[in-house]
Amino acid sequence: MSIEKVREYFKQWNLEDKILEFGVSSATVELAASALGCEPERIAKTLSFKGDSGCILVVVAGDAKIDNRKYKEKFGIKAKMLKPDEVLELVGHAIGGVCPFAVKQDNSIYLDQSLKRFTTVFPACGSSNSVIELTIPELEKYADCMEWVDVCKGWGENAV
Repeated sequence: MSIEKVREYFKQWNLEDKILEFGVSSATVELAASALGCEPERIAKTLSFKGDSGCILVVVAGDAKIDNRKYKEKFGIKAKMLKPDEVLELVGHAIGGVCPFAVKQDNSIYLDQSLKRFTTVFPACGSSNSVIELTIPELEKYADCMEWVDVCKGWGENAV
């Protein structure tokens, strides 16, 4: 099970007990925010795209949307999300639990600027009912991100 891979991944930092599991689904931004009692924009959703070699995972704020022009400028290819049946196979986590932790090796992880306005955010942990609260520096470290990018739109008007 994916959450067990993520729990094992966080053991190297003794953080496995920080993973929260809910009795309800947290598979969407709205459901996760409701389960946590927090603002939807603080949910760090991981979007999965086809890359030239492997996948491109972009972690963005819950209220952000991919800006196709910015994405193409950054990555040199059109933003094409993985199909639902490809996500588990190529990333290692099913839709609803996709996260930047314990993913398959052919994936490149990026963090979007939309996250930087928060002290802490809540990414999923491999299942449709789990999250972990991380500071932005912690997210950067534990997600093993390639770099910060600016490939989103729709969040600036909600900036804190």
